[in-house]
Amino acid sequence: MSEHIVSREDWLKQRMALLDEEKELMRHSDQVAQLRRQLPWVKVEKDYVFEGPDGHETLSDLFAGRRQLMVQHFMLAPGWEEGCKSCSYMADHSDGMIPHLAQRDVTFVAISRAPYDAIVRFKRRMGWKFKWLSSGGTSFNYDFRVSFTPDEVAKGSPVYNYGTSPFVRDELPGVSVFIKDENGNLFHTYSTYGRGVEVMMGTYRMLDLTPKGRDEQNLPFTMAWVRHHDRYESGTANAASCCGAQARG
Repeated sequence: MSEHIVSREDWLKQRMALLDEEKELMRHSDQVAQLRRQLPWVKVEKDYVFEGPDGHETLSDLFAGRRQLMVQHFMLAPGWEEGCKSCSYMADHSDGMIPHLAQRDVTFVAISRAPYDAIVRFKRRMGWKFKWLSSGGTSFNYDFRVSFTPDEVAKGSPVYNYGTSPFVRDELPGVSVFIKDENGNLFHTYSTYGRGVEVMMGTYRMLDLTPKGRDEQNLPFTMAWVRHHDRYESGTANAASCCGAQARG
C-alpha cells in the first residue's frame, strides 16, 4: 500500500495514466467476453433429475421458461454441517442479481450434492432466497468436474479447472452455463473454476478499489479471512476457508 503524498495536480496526472490502463483492461475484457460467446456448445445427453423446493425437476425444468441457465456449483457435500465459506461468500451476492439476470433471459440456481433437507437448513440459517437444489444420486457434479471420487483424490488425479490446478479435494467450486434451443435441446456452453468464480464475488471488486485492496498478502492463503456472514466478529477475521487455498490459481 502506497503512502506517498502528493498535490492534487500530481495525483490527477497519475490517476489519468491509470485510467488509460483501466480502459485498456476493460477493452480486453470485452474482447474475452466476445470469445467466450463464440465458444461452441456441447449437447447435454444425460437426463439429470434434481431435488428442490418444487420437488423433483430435470435440468430442463430449471430454466423456468428462460433460454439460459447459470449454475453455481456450491460446495456442500453429504455429511457436511454447513456449506463452504468461500462458496457462501459467492452466494451472498446472488439474491440481488437474480431479477436482473432474469431480464436478460437467464435463470440462476445453486446445486450441491448434499441431501435437500441439509440444503434447506443451511439456506434458512444464511437467509438466502435463491433456488438451491440437490444433485445427490446423479453424476452431475462429477460430470462437470466439481466433485471427485475418493479414488481420484487418493491418486491426486482430479482434473480441475481443465487440468491447470493441482489443488486436490473431494469438492471444489465452479460456475456453469447452459442454453436451451427452440426444440428444447440442452447445451453446455461454459464453465469456470478456480479464480474464475470470482465473477460472483462483487465484494472483491469493491475491495480492489481501496488502498489496502484485498489485504491478503500476509495470510496463510487467499480468502483465509472469509467467514460465513453470521460468523464475523469485530476486527479482522482470520478463519480458514474450505476452498480458498486455491484461489490464486
